[in-house]
Amino acid sequence: MMQYDFDTVINREHTDALKWEPCILRDKFGEKDMLPLWVADMDFKAPQPVIDAIVKRAEHGIYGYTIRLKDYYDAIMEWTEKRHHWNVKKEWIVFTPGIVPAVNYMIQAYCLAGDKVMIQTPVYYPFGKAIANNGCQVVDNALLYDGRNYTIDFDDFEKKARDPRLKLFILCSPHNPIGRVWTKEELTRIGEICIANNVIVVADEIHHDLILEGHTHHVFANISKDLAKQSIICTAPSKTFNLAGLNTSNIIIPNKELRIRYEQVLENNSIWGQNPMSIDGMKAAYREGEPWLDALLLYLEENVRFMDNYLKDNLPCVKLIRPQATYLAWLDFTEVTTDDTLLEKLIFHDAKVALDGGTWFGETGSGFMRINFACPRRILQEALERITKSVSEYCQASRE
Repeated sequence: MMQYDFDTVINREHTDALKWEPCILRDKFGEKDMLPLWVADMDFKAPQPVIDAIVKRAEHGIYGYTIRLKDYYDAIMEWTEKRHHWNVKKEWIVFTPGIVPAVNYMIQAYCLAGDKVMIQTPVYYPFGKAIANNGCQVVDNALLYDGRNYTIDFDDFEKKARDPRLKLFILCSPHNPIGRVWTKEELTRIGEICIANNVIVVADEIHHDLILEGHTHHVFANISKDLAKQSIICTAPSKTFNLAGLNTSNIIIPNKELRIRYEQVLENNSIWGQNPMSIDGMKAAYREGEPWLDALLLYLEENVRFMDNYLKDNLPCVKLIRPQATYLAWLDFTEVTTDDTLLEKLIFHDAKVALDGGTWFGETGSGFMRINFACPRRILQEALERITKSVSEYCQASRE
């Protein structure tokens, strides 16, 4: 395997990076001099073939309107077959500039005002905003937490799926922020319940290339033909290859009727063109980025091990919910405090580390925070050292 450098710290300040810009940190957290491990992009350069493809396209000098040709779709289909053993047809693929916009358009396509959409908190917070912003009601099938792991409350899920006003279920697979890779059995049961109650499954699988050691991701629509007819699969190269700023996602809809309804909403919103850099960047990523991804996954595994060992040795009152996928980890601070205002003070203001607050992901996130460990290990270590110092000082003072 080629050697890839994930240890070099790259200065991202003053590059308009949402994650790093001091003015954004000040507005969001009240501090500008912070170590940011929050927004879900990586602090690593994209694969070199992607950089080369974008530079070559930029050097052409003309950035006019674009279309997606056969090689664009071939790259997606080849990648999906190779990495996920799913044979996707070209006509199933619908371009959308990002999965968050896609979710909004799906709610517009399949719901009327007042309809209900189900999510499983703690979950990626733009889902709830998309539901509310489109005039629908959020239904929460909260995940069950036993102090170590999260599971699905299927009794509650089935009860809520019977509501005739429930039109969509947004499945986060792998789950963000808890890092669960759902088993084939869990996904099949979800599908059976949704089919029985005519609920469309929108499967956000944006992290499905980032599966950690010992786990297997199952594409929801690839489990059976019946599940394929009932579902929409959201994919993108953005998390896999650190290309979020290219605003490219490919929504895969095997069911023709569902696809036509979704495409009509895109037409209504004039969604058709694409950034020329994103076209060439995506094709290069899927065609030439696999060795880089394989090396990345090994580095992320080591970061998980490092974080797990560090917390056990230095801050055992903070539990890592060990992720099975993604580069995001869920930290349980409930042994330290159940006061979220105090927790934010300890992390944001005292430690000066920017993490995603647990309650951003719903009320069930109270006492937790999400950390992005897709960064050079010395950045991760410094963040953990700052958190350890802040929390330890608080615990010591509380005992005195």
